[in-house]
Amino acid sequence: MIKEIDVQELKSKLDNKENFVFIDCREQEEWNEAHIEGATLIPLSTFQEKYETVLTDKNAPIVVQCRSGKRSMNACMFLLSKGFSDLNNLEGGIMAWQEAGFPVKA
Repeated sequence: MIKEIDVQELKSKLDNKENFVFIDCREQEEWNEAHIEGATLIPLSTFQEKYETVLTDKNAPIVVQCRSGKRSMNACMFLLSKGFSDLNNLEGGIMAWQEAGFPVKA
């Protein structure tokens, strides 16, 4: 099942150092401009080839983020088809994160 989480919920998870895998599925150039600390980059363009290098536990909580939420939903749907069960799509992506005034790294 894929759940939608908002930026407040993600910020809380990061601040509380909750145990989850945080994936940014944007492309390298987008990542270089700005990314959320704690995320691991797996570009959607290479997601099918590379996801297994980071995602090994199919029951682990996973949060996926992109620019606005569309690509991350595609990544979540792909992971669901591969048997991953605890999937969370960041609503509004990094755009919503920045609009909320939360920090990014360049």
